[in-house]
Amino acid sequence: MRQIALDTETTGLEAEQGHRIIEIGCVEIVDRAISDNTFHYLINPERRIEADAIAIHGISNKQVQDAPRFGDICQELLDFVEDAQLIIHNAKFDLAFLDAEMARLGRRRFVDESNCSVVDTVKMARRRHPGLSRSLDALSDRYRVDRSARRKRHGALIDAELLAKVYLAMTKQV
Repeated sequence: MRQIALDTETTGLEAEQGHRIIEIGCVEIVDRAISDNTFHYLINPERRIEADAIAIHGISNKQVQDAPRFGDICQELLDFVEDAQLIIHNAKFDLAFLDAEMARLGRRRFVDESNCSVVDTVKMARRRHPGLSRSLDALSDRYRVDRSARRKRHGALIDAELLAKVYLAMTKQV
């Protein structure tokens, strides 16, 4: 089975308010093993990044000013994830942004275009650990997944790699 752990970083928190994706990271999992196959881009959002967002991910307006636009990488992204099962932490958030980007391009919803199914690890954690924190950091700690790479930066590829490891730990058969 082919799965893709996917994460995005954005200009702000609300796709409905015109915020955009500025970074996307994907990590491939094949037959429960993380492969070396990744997808990663900084993306020019064609708008300013809010200061609160910069404080979280550390990506500045200058860093993305010469990056490709979402439309430039869209087909490559769709090809990378095609027919895979997407693993997303808080899928509602990331899919709202991906769907908004697709709509700007006059295309169908992201999962429809890519023919993917989605596993939301926040929902999974809510069922498995009621009442406990469902943050990626908390899940990393709970499943003893090293998150030291995330301490300095909260980036899409770093988070996708961490998510892949957490997901595999959460779904490990004993």
